[in-house]
Amino acid sequence: MGSIFRFKQFEVDQSGCAMKINTDGVLLAAMVKSHAPKRILDIGTGTGVIALMLAQRFALAKVEAVEIDEQAATTAKKNFELSVFADRLKAKHIAIEQYNLTAQFDLIVSNPPFFVNDLKNTEEKKGIARHTDAIFFDELIAKVAALLNEDGQFWFILPIKQAEQLVEKGKAHGLFEQQLIHLHSDQSKPAFRRIVSLGQKKMELKPEHFYIYEAEKVYTKAYQTLLKDFFLGY
Repeated sequence: MGSIFRFKQFEVDQSGCAMKINTDGVLLAAMVKSHAPKRILDIGTGTGVIALMLAQRFALAKVEAVEIDEQAATTAKKNFELSVFADRLKAKHIAIEQYNLTAQFDLIVSNPPFFVNDLKNTEEKKGIARHTDAIFFDELIAKVAALLNEDGQFWFILPIKQAEQLVEKGKAHGLFEQQLIHLHSDQSKPAFRRIVSLGQKKMELKPEHFYIYEAEKVYTKAYQTLLKDFFLGY
């Protein structure tokens, strides 16, 4: 397969991006629940696919995306400019820690690096995309708390351990778990990821479970329905 990934309403060129389009990012973008957000921020946009999917889903929203890797940021910017949502998308080459903006967001999303203090990948660019130091989560949640408006939500996807850590860090900044989705490859396996929504308001948590496969190489109806507005095959 070439570097171009075609969706129903847009295309994503993955050239120069260490982390290609993956299930984590696509599921996060498709599962986010938000009521008519006007301003959205995608942290660590990579190819820009999450930002593009959110622009498609929320037709009135302006989406800003930040990316620490310069080449990935350039690729995302080009993907935005070539899309039908170009007037509502903006990409910036900047680390979220250095990102300063007085205006706040209705929705913030992130598919962040998650190998905290783990063995670094020998490929430097992929290392930036996948690995992080423990302090990154502290800086991420502090910035999110500052940029999120009173009714806004922060949605992210992470492995179980790291998701629990970020939820705990959120509490120190007045952000509480509002929605939780356990992702499973199939019904016979434990969850391997969590999609979490944090916000300033405390709510009764009603965890959900989502299964990707019903058999080997056979996607569940729920998966196909979730992504039918995006993937050409559905």
